[in-house]
Amino acid sequence: MAEWKMICKVEDIPQLGSRVVTSAEGDIAVFRTSSDGVFALRDKCPHKGGPLSQGLVHGEQVTCSLHGWKLRLDTGEAIAPDVGCARRYPTKVEGGQVFLEI
Repeated sequence: MAEWKMICKVEDIPQLGSRVVTSAEGDIAVFRTSSDGVFALRDKCPHKGGPLSQGLVHGEQVTCSLHGWKLRLDTGEAIAPDVGCARRYPTKVEGGQVFLEI
């Protein structure tokens, strides 16, 4: 059964950056967009396993720092011509606190 876990305050995640949360399933990258949208993906690029948390956030996408693959933050899907998907984790923000469904 999934549960919501408070992981940090919104301001603890740099705008256009990320924060890594460790879970039993592995590391999860929690991203913050310039408009304060918060998204979470498994911290592993589907291409070669690079850490997405070290990627460049732009709009609602992240570009992997290793080989330039772009993934949508809302779905984890790679942007064409690349094909693949990073697992997405539901997030919510309440009262300035970020919650992750694990």
